[in-house]
Amino acid sequence: MQFQFANQGLTWSDAYFLAQGLLNTVRLAAAATLVGTLAGIALGWIRTVSVTARIATAPFVDILRSVPMLIQLILANSFLSILGFGTSPFWFGTVALGAWMSAVTAEVVRAALLSVPVQYRKSARSLGMNRFQELVYISMPLAFRTGLTPWIGLVLSLIKDSALAGVVGYIEYMRSTQVLITRTHETWLLLLGAGLLYFIICYPVSRYSRLLERKVLV
Repeated sequence: MQFQFANQGLTWSDAYFLAQGLLNTVRLAAAATLVGTLAGIALGWIRTVSVTARIATAPFVDILRSVPMLIQLILANSFLSILGFGTSPFWFGTVALGAWMSAVTAEVVRAALLSVPVQYRKSARSLGMNRFQELVYISMPLAFRTGLTPWIGLVLSLIKDSALAGVVGYIEYMRSTQVLITRTHETWLLLLGAGLLYFIICYPVSRYSRLLERKVLV
């Protein structure tokens, strides 16, 4: 038995469809954030090691930071299709969004590490620490305090950009909304609901980041 909202053409099964899309959005954003952050930390550190390393990794970072995500998704999907490589939309979206996240996170990490005063690093080395110990116990904790705020901003951007994964066939929340808009023509109601749901996802992240910042910066 189906229950319809008055004069809206929506059913309770549509709510389940939207809930699945919301879950897919959270899964994709979480996976891409994890992959991109870990890769970005490693890449950002590599870019501080030497000028040669920075020049060698510059094309990857600059291209992914400069080209719109929508274009990246379409071109990468088309290129893989031409080569005959097939993968699930979830993993494709995870890799594509994770690659972008790694590029922008790398720049945040690089800037945060370079912001650590050189005197602190020299003092650590004079106390007998090797380069790895200095990085783990001195540079990284100080860099974390500097890079936390911009990294949170990147996470929020990635959550919103996950809506672009619909162009490669991934049924995330915005794609679910578009499907229902096409069927029911309830454009305003569904778009307002989508905006509210993205706000509900992003706002707690933003508020928690502020609380975390106060604890870290004390």
